[in-house]
Amino acid sequence: MMGFWQPGTNLRDYVSQNPPLVTFFLCLLTLAISFICFCSYSYTHTVPNPDTVKDWNHLLSSLSQHKFCVQANASSSELVSPVPSPLMDKDSLVSSTKTPLTTLNLKVPLSVTTNSNSGSLKNLALHTAFRASQLHLGGTESVDVTLEFLTENDSYTCLTIRAPAHLLPMKLLPPECPEFKKNISPLHVEVSDKKPAASQTCYSLHSQDDPTLTVMLTQDERNVAVRHLMEVSVCLLGICLVLCVAASLTQSLIRRHHWNGLDIQNEPLMDV
Repeated sequence: MMGFWQPGTNLRDYVSQNPPLVTFFLCLLTLAISFICFCSYSYTHTVPNPDTVKDWNHLLSSLSQHKFCVQANASSSELVSPVPSPLMDKDSLVSSTKTPLTTLNLKVPLSVTTNSNSGSLKNLALHTAFRASQLHLGGTESVDVTLEFLTENDSYTCLTIRAPAHLLPMKLLPPECPEFKKNISPLHVEVSDKKPAASQTCYSLHSQDDPTLTVMLTQDERNVAVRHLMEVSVCLLGICLVLCVAASLTQSLIRRHHWNGLDIQNEPLMDV
């Protein structure tokens, strides 16, 4: 008589009779393999730090989501005077005056385009003010921004930003912008997310992710993450192994119970 424990046959029968549990097993196995692959990748490659909410790539991307439009009814003297934007309320201005401000002059990967055919992008400077929340920095403080474009079709520009220090990402700063002899009067513009009028001149920014501005995990932090992922992967693989053994034993017990039932049925009811 063949033995009751036949792992291959038992697992095949279990798979055919329990699709939900098999799906759960495959999910655990896939998750464990994914963690192991991610461990291998993290051990050999640099990985962005997920705990860093803001860096300069995020800030520049937030800047490029807005349009900068010249005020339709402003005089020429108002256009070149860097007055606070109408978007700033009194509370924002008061909080900005109470908080120590930091001014940075940086060379950043930003380019500019305009909807005006006659507007020149050479020797152009734009000045405006944001609420910190508009740049996804949190808070309601005022953030003054000045952009200087000295040449056309340039993928870099000089950004002068003035804001409370706690709002700005101070790790991995872009390089400082070199000083230029030209003194360009900034053009005051308004931040707009609406479609501009046909006669209104607007400027759009385009940012490019710079890997050197992304905060990465340190080697020690990667080692801790890899160790934790490996621990979870081993636990998941252990659960998968237990499920496989349990499935094979369950089918063996069912088959043994079935054979015992047949033996009882085959026993003679009366002794001859």
